[in-house]
Amino acid sequence: MSTIFCRYRVAGESESRVGLVTEGRSVIDLREAGVRTLTELLEDEMELVRVTEWAQQGSHPELTLADVTLLPPVERQEVWAAGVTYLRSKKARMEESDHNASAYDRVYDAPRPELFFKSMPEKVVGPNDFVGIRRDAGWNVPEPELALIINSQGQLRGYTIGNDMSSRDIEGENTLYLPQAKIYDRSCALGPWMVVGATEEEAREWEIGVSIERGGEEVFCGSTKVGQIKRTFDELMGYLLRSQTFPHGVILFTGTGVVPEDSFTLQQHDIVRMKISGIGVLENQVTVV
Repeated sequence: MSTIFCRYRVAGESESRVGLVTEGRSVIDLREAGVRTLTELLEDEMELVRVTEWAQQGSHPELTLADVTLLPPVERQEVWAAGVTYLRSKKARMEESDHNASAYDRVYDAPRPELFFKSMPEKVVGPNDFVGIRRDAGWNVPEPELALIINSQGQLRGYTIGNDMSSRDIEGENTLYLPQAKIYDRSCALGPWMVVGATEEEAREWEIGVSIERGGEEVFCGSTKVGQIKRTFDELMGYLLRSQTFPHGVILFTGTGVVPEDSFTLQQHDIVRMKISGIGVLENQVTVV
């Protein structure tokens, strides 16, 4: 059985809190249980069990989601990403640049996956915040992804939804421009919360999709199954953790299988809604950065 934890803030306070999200989508403040950070739950499995049992026992004051501002489920964790893990992603990356096509073809079939740094934690945006498109790019797209939440010991502890915003024309011009296409202000969104307790087998049954609204009308929608990811979660994590340490843990995007057609690009004020059936919905509005 999955449990949902969130980071949030209440009106008039600058400090973040940690909460347990109930089936009725209200929030139980975990300060009474002695929990101040999500990292505490990620690092100590027994603490995770204790807090879950505590929340299930007796009655606790609850806040509605309307009463809180949800924050991204990241604290001091770096954010990394895996690329070309879906066949559709491979085809899209090959289509965006003829002279780089063979690199994406090879990495899809290679033993070693593509892994790249995405964001420092303080630059991640959360639910209902603004995601950015580069002002010097003309072809910008969202990339809906399942994100793995991993603790400092390299153990998978939970899942969330990630938006790996990308400037496809910059990356397509030259593969060496990948960091500029992927890493810029407001290029990384996570949320709405962290789901704990689902196995990889269960997660692979989840549907992942995105819809984009412009001026009140839907201009794109698409979906796929998490199970279409070619590589196992252990495989992706294993390569990320080779010759690497993450003292505060790490969040790993697992790639995208939903890619808008080549003629589509995001515009300012677009609304991007990403949904993973086992997690929820991550919604953001687009702005130019």
